[in-house]
Amino acid sequence: MTDVRPDDQAHNPFDKLALLIDGAWTRGTSGKEEPVINPATGQMLGMLPHASAADIEAAVQAAQRGFLVWSRVPAMERRRVLLEAARLLRERTPWLAQVLTLEEGKTLDESRAELASAIDVFEWYAEETRRLYGRLVPSRQAGVVQAVAQEPIGIAAAFTPWNFPALTPARKIAGAIAAGCSCVIKASEETPATCMALATACMDAGLPPGVLNVVFGVPSEVSQALLEHPLVRKVSFTGSIAVGKHLSMQAAVHGMKRCTMELGGHAPVIVFEDADVDRAADICAAGRFRNAGQVCVAPSRFYVQRSAYGRFVDRFGQAADRLVLGDGLEKTTTMGPLASERRMSVMKSFVEDALAHGARVVSGGSAMPREGFFWRPTVLADVPDEARAMREETFGPIAPIAPFDTMEEVLERANALPFGLAAFVFTRSGHKAAQVSSGLAAGMVGVNHLGISIAEAPFGGVKESGIGSEGGVEGLQAYLVTKFVSSMQT
Repeated sequence: MTDVRPDDQAHNPFDKLALLIDGAWTRGTSGKEEPVINPATGQMLGMLPHASAADIEAAVQAAQRGFLVWSRVPAMERRRVLLEAARLLRERTPWLAQVLTLEEGKTLDESRAELASAIDVFEWYAEETRRLYGRLVPSRQAGVVQAVAQEPIGIAAAFTPWNFPALTPARKIAGAIAAGCSCVIKASEETPATCMALATACMDAGLPPGVLNVVFGVPSEVSQALLEHPLVRKVSFTGSIAVGKHLSMQAAVHGMKRCTMELGGHAPVIVFEDADVDRAADICAAGRFRNAGQVCVAPSRFYVQRSAYGRFVDRFGQAADRLVLGDGLEKTTTMGPLASERRMSVMKSFVEDALAHGARVVSGGSAMPREGFFWRPTVLADVPDEARAMREETFGPIAPIAPFDTMEEVLERANALPFGLAAFVFTRSGHKAAQVSSGLAAGMVGVNHLGISIAEAPFGGVKESGIGSEGGVEGLQAYLVTKFVSSMQT
């Protein structure tokens, strides 16, 4: 067990990276570890231990004991713990934002905003515990009472990526805790300290040992161990389509475990000629280059009506040129690095493919020659639908733009991919907005703005972008099972 808490602000949190099992921080028993890298410098922050098979088994057994305790705790007490965790996270935000920026790379302003959203999630689920209602069903005969109850499903296994190391774990942790479940979460090995801080806040708020456990390791090995375990009853995963499909199949084979899958997307943006074109371009550029484009719901392929096309492209390029790349800890920085070195070659391949298909570079298009993993904000114009940047999620600071002529045409193009997470439309016409919102195959649609991710609304996609939702009442329902009880009075 570590001798200093992971959130002790007098110490470097990356010197104390650990697993959380049954209320105790531990280096585990595998003897394996991996470096955590600062993407702004390429330098090591600390060494993260991996969980052994025995550690994972211990975490699940602790979660089972925790579930037997927590599922019987009154909803109002669960509410109190979540609200106290939120208060502690708000109090620790100045320090925690720096930790988040160090391991993920985004700017301090973005880190603070993400933490505020994570805190909002804790508070939303806390208050939603008040509304865990069942209902009475009218009886068909005298003397029979029929009730529908909602009960926590059991142990939840959660898997989160590196791009939002506070918000994504918060959705899964707070949802499980609010419902009365216990949780074993495997957060990203690239951004472990932020999730550890969330867990510490929960424990400091009074969460019993074992209700929340945090493990790290080789993703395929950890996921296999958790999904095959008979005590695990719920799986929540945020990540790639390929991995999500694999985990869904494993969950079905090993006990029909309930799944929530948020599998990314490639959000189309439709800008009509009657829109405020300059405002649309500014909003889209800010959204596209937020967190260096590493956002699953970011606007990522742009269709602009032909008469407004040139103006939109020019304005977008100007917005990209104004961005200042640098370490997220520096006050002048407006866009941080990519999360890892491997993403650099991926960006290069997208740009080269687009140029080979006849696109032109309006801004950026190359790496920045400095330490760290920096790719210039890139705007590509005249990108045909056949180019990879229009067909595959770039997950980086690349904005491919193409013209369109008619609503029917652009809806067909926007819906042509297997993705269906988010989509956006810009127009002054309420009629067009309604038509396009209805016609887009997406779980979330933003009209004239990008604000689709809030605690009180469902967050999830359709088609291959996933199953189920996090956030809103739907997010809480994902951790509950429905039980019908019919009682004959004697």
